Amino acid sequence: MGFIVYFILIMIIPLFVQMYLRNTYSKFLKVGASSGLTGAQAARRILDENGLNDVSVQEVRGHLSDHYDPRSRSVRLSSANYHGTSIASVSVAIHEVGHCLQQKDRYVPLRVRHALVPVANIGSNFSFILILIGILLSSANFLLLGILAMGAAVLFQVVTLPVEFNASSRALNVMIGSGLIRNEEEYRAKKVLNAAALTYVAATVVAIAELLRFVLMFTGMQNNDD
Repeated sequence: MGFIVYFILIMIIPLFVQMYLRNTYSKFLKVGASSGLTGAQAARRILDENGLNDVSVQEVRGHLSDHYDPRSRSVRLSSANYHGTSIASVSVAIHEVGHCLQQKDRYVPLRVRHALVPVANIGSNFSFILILIGILLSSANFLLLGILAMGAAVLFQVVTLPVEFNASSRALNVMIGSGLIRNEEEYRAKKVLNAAALTYVAATVVAIAELLRFVLMFTGMQNNDD
């Protein structure tokens, strides 16, 4: 029974969320925004309105590869969102601008996430190696090191949640305030933003489930040693 629950957590939920995101995004990619602006133009407008003239807006390859790079201070949008004039394109673009606004306001969870990046990278790269060594050698010490490394990566994902939800909230507010969306478009933009946020929730749930599985394995190994 426990294995079935675990399988549902790490396989079914992420798959369902990804399907929901793709369907929602595809649906509103076909619905034009009343402003008539492309995602790139909308992003540039909001950036300029907030005094972020030094932040560039760039086109990148890939599907939903949109992100904000704080090091180069650039909003990078996938081609569909860079050139698109749809509700989906504008919503995704302004979500990334939301991260710029967070950086400008020195939003604490964003600063914490940035500080955790080096530790999270180490955790992601070495946790499974240490855990595998611990399992193969039946070594509780190696397993514990792997769990601690994985814990750092999971902590990064947990901190990411408020960062992403806040960026979406900011995006919705500035789109409404700047007249990028009107009336029923608010509901549509919110659907897109919520669908995107759910992917982070699903990833975090999976990461926590994985961590708990290895913690239980460590506990069992300790009990056997006793």
